[in-house]
Amino acid sequence: MIAEPRRLLGAMAALAAAALLLALLLQHGWDMRPCAWCVLQRLACLAIVVVAGAGAAARARGVWLGAGLIGLALSVAGLAAALHQHFVAARSDACGVSLAEKIIMAGGLHEIAPWLFMPDASCQEANLPWLGVPFALWGATLFMLCGAAAVGVAVTAWRGRRAAGGGRI
Repeated sequence: MIAEPRRLLGAMAALAAAALLLALLLQHGWDMRPCAWCVLQRLACLAIVVVAGAGAAARARGVWLGAGLIGLALSVAGLAAALHQHFVAARSDACGVSLAEKIIMAGGLHEIAPWLFMPDASCQEANLPWLGVPFALWGATLFMLCGAAAVGVAVTAWRGRRAAGGGRI
């Protein structure tokens, strides 16, 4: 039972890293340029890789619980960005600066690592189908899988803490 949260966290980190690498391959190899909402999803993936990877390396149930809860929050944020991209932004003709663009500009990541965080496509252009499915829905699926794993981590770590007599967090 002790290894289960670590395996789930490792799987979350690997899944998010693979998605991030695939996005970069599609961008730089096949010219599928990202929009601002895509970039926010990349940021969520990178954060999941870091949090889940650190949690997988830990040996404490409290760390696993924290990593599971933070991973869940990041998954929900990534899912919200993917769904907003698909259902709102990709269907809008608005030319104003979006919330996603404001967040990216405020963080300055597009200047630090433009190859990863520079949005240079509209949401309509970025939501092209890949293998017949709009790209934003692939992102939504990724974040649902990561969220499910995060819930599994949190529940297992919580139960393990309670069974070990450490019910308080």
